[in-house]
Amino acid sequence: MNINKKFLPISKEDMKERGINQLDFIIVTGDAYVDHPSFGTAIISRILESEGFSLGIIAQPDWNTTDDFTKLGKPKYGFLVNSGNIDSMVNHYTAAKKKRHDDLYSPGGKSGYRPDRAVIVYANKIREAYKNTTVIIGGIEASLRRFAHYDYWQDKVRRSILLDSKADLLLYGMGEKTVVEVANLLKYGMEISNMTTVRGSVYSTNSIENLENYIETPSFEEVSEDKIAYAKSFKIQYFEQDSINGKTLVQKHGNRYIVQNPPQVPLTQKEMDVVYNLPYARSYHPVYEKDGGIPAIKEVKFSITSQRGCFGSCSFCALTFHQGRVIQNRSQESILDEAKLLTTFDDFKGYIHDVGGPTANFRHKACKKQETLGTCKNKLCLFPSPCKNLIIDHKEYLDLLRKMRKIPGVKKVFIRSGIRYDYLIHDKDTSFFEELCKFHVSGQLKVAPEHVSDKVLKQMGKPTREVYDKFVKKFFDINKKVKKEQYLVPYLMSSHPGSDLNAAIELALYIKDFGYIPEQVQDFYPTPGSLSTTIYYTGINPITNETVYVPKNQHEKNMQRALLQYRKPENYNLVKEALIKAHREDLIGSKDSCLIPPYPTRNHKKKKAKKEIKSGDLNTNKNIQKKHFKSKSKNRAKF
Repeated sequence: MNINKKFLPISKEDMKERGINQLDFIIVTGDAYVDHPSFGTAIISRILESEGFSLGIIAQPDWNTTDDFTKLGKPKYGFLVNSGNIDSMVNHYTAAKKKRHDDLYSPGGKSGYRPDRAVIVYANKIREAYKNTTVIIGGIEASLRRFAHYDYWQDKVRRSILLDSKADLLLYGMGEKTVVEVANLLKYGMEISNMTTVRGSVYSTNSIENLENYIETPSFEEVSEDKIAYAKSFKIQYFEQDSINGKTLVQKHGNRYIVQNPPQVPLTQKEMDVVYNLPYARSYHPVYEKDGGIPAIKEVKFSITSQRGCFGSCSFCALTFHQGRVIQNRSQESILDEAKLLTTFDDFKGYIHDVGGPTANFRHKACKKQETLGTCKNKLCLFPSPCKNLIIDHKEYLDLLRKMRKIPGVKKVFIRSGIRYDYLIHDKDTSFFEELCKFHVSGQLKVAPEHVSDKVLKQMGKPTREVYDKFVKKFFDINKKVKKEQYLVPYLMSSHPGSDLNAAIELALYIKDFGYIPEQVQDFYPTPGSLSTTIYYTGINPITNETVYVPKNQHEKNMQRALLQYRKPENYNLVKEALIKAHREDLIGSKDSCLIPPYPTRNHKKKKAKKEIKSGDLNTNKNIQKKHFKSKSKNRAKF
């Protein structure tokens, strides 16, 4: 069999081999074509194929002409457009707005294969090629820009992407049910302009006279000029993202209205199994072989998605607006079948890299009430403390992992997609925690406290430092019990709303006391769709209405970041400036309690230490933590 037949058509020749004269739908995407269930394009194309539609893929087209957009001809029903797995602006620029050099979703990992604001560019190019064709946009970039939104890169409020792209319809969220419904309506002859009731969709209209039971948010013009109105608009949107109790939302843009229908109903377990059991090629298309392949496949090829959705509701995460707070999971049978399939691959070495989702240890709905009443509007499941109705139970997940470990050919099953420590630490049954440390950690466990200053954690929607300290102590106690020498790698974030220099110094002191050298620190990145981005833009927490300090000056951001990496020689001047500005000169000196010496040290011993730290050797953190927890055992109680 021709290897290309494992994939959907990407050329007229492919269509001819399959006897297809005209495709039903064509997907245009900003990613290279990878037919793996970790890629949105693969899932949407395969689910439509399973419904009897013919699909073609135009991956990373040249947007300077219409040639690539016409190479498969005009589709019968329309074009489906996405920017790829990652927002094109985030893909292209760092939090400091500097151009990135790499793109893991492109051939050879090189950048330059997709434009800025890819959804808008692609949709408009399609309109240039085919004026009367149907254009439907979706994916993360479209989903998070469905209303008027603050754009960090232009530092202004932009209108809904539906208008700028001139698309007919926007599908938000994960999209399987929604796209199938829309495809079938088109097949049965309904005009796209008449599709005004499909859940999980957004459309534009000149009139809302016949609309019922909706909530109107402040208009584009209002939120562009008034930050209080922007905060109010976000709060309304935030509270209506539930399939059971969410209402239709309307936002006026000039003489048009953007109308968001309520969110799509979550997939059942059976439906999730169907999605992930489709005949994916599970690799990138062979046309990329000559360029070195697509790097993004490496981490996910031997990873398994077990669920989606997250009830953690971190302020800086846009999952609430995209996947939602309701957990949707696959059956154990489906997951185990996929694990067995992975063992048949020639390049499988016995290691399953991950079994999880946005949060690995969220395998079921947060509480029974969600099944009939939906998610709570004025209450979060874990913040500021676990809700009394929250079901804290790892038994089913642990049972799944035990079964996976017994599969012939599987040497090790890792968990890398993130453990919510503030959920785990409240489980009175320590069986999962013990087996996590014993079987599923590869020497270092990545966790995401993000910060330790309670005033910052409050704005992040994360638990207090005390909760993380309890987790850290428990982690090391369990590792001692199971006779494992393993360490923590905490993800940390600088310059989040609420963080001033004093908060950054507090975090730097914690890092020093903990014995950790962060090789990388994530600056807060204000991307569309998150609560934190609204706080960043408005200076107001729209949920609590409190005024929040926001570090926006780039020099201050640089100082906050430098404080978290105070050991790096190149950060010395920034750290010293920050300490002086914060009136913390007591931390400049030769005492053990100080962060930096009075002057940059230039002796040979220091140079050697600097080289070790700069190398980024992960063993550096292991050695420091090992020394810390052995030589300072009397201080361990406070972790």
